[in-house]
Amino acid sequence: MNLLNGKVALVTGAGDGIGRGIALAFAREGADVAVCARRVENVRETARLVEALGRKAHWGAFDICDESEIAKFCAETEQKLGPVSVLVNNAAVMPVVDIEDMSVEQFDECVGAKFKSAVFMSKHCIAQMRRAGGGSIIHMASVTGNVGFAKHAVYGACNSALIGLARGQAMELAPLNIRVNSVSPGTVDSPMLTRYIADCGEDPVALRASFDANHPRGKVASIDEVANVFVFLASDLSANITAQDLRCDGGFSFKGGQAAV
Repeated sequence: MNLLNGKVALVTGAGDGIGRGIALAFAREGADVAVCARRVENVRETARLVEALGRKAHWGAFDICDESEIAKFCAETEQKLGPVSVLVNNAAVMPVVDIEDMSVEQFDECVGAKFKSAVFMSKHCIAQMRRAGGGSIIHMASVTGNVGFAKHAVYGACNSALIGLARGQAMELAPLNIRVNSVSPGTVDSPMLTRYIADCGEDPVALRASFDANHPRGKVASIDEVANVFVFLASDLSANITAQDLRCDGGFSFKGGQAAV
């Protein structure tokens, strides 16, 4: 449908999984896409896949918590692709740990990747969105920001912070024709879920089944099902939607429950 023709999108945490899925969904809809992540080989492959869809790509591998690196990457993106009009803050680190056992390093890594990066990515893309005539900022939040989970308190708090950040930014940036929203998926069939299950040390088949069972329709979301929500929020179809958190969780947050850990 070419919903994003003429747009330049920037997606963080796009080395694999949902971030890669969003980048490719944007490319299929006509956007040129800049992608960044920590691992060179992963993010370079995402950029290659974007180009294979006939769109321009720019990639970077760096510490998403470093503002100087963020500023450099955003400037490079405008030089190579044009001013950013869609920003997706998807980068995340998810420590699974009780608060009494959490280290300062785990805390800083989670807050830095999830929240700090969203603030400073936004900071360095706003001027570009002005030059583009407007834009859409979309923060990847999570059902954990709406429902409390054991061992996910800090991760959930970061997602709650992103929901609040979107609302404040939406009011601040509305006069510039920049919309800001967040998306809160439930569990997604992604590499992060696979790693999570492996790290838990439980029966992987039983644990995966418990994730599916906790969703009212009997299965977790696919990457494409989540990516489609981002396409909608990035496109002009959602021109009157700002300061919202879209719960793309299959009804999970209303059903309640948590897979055994």
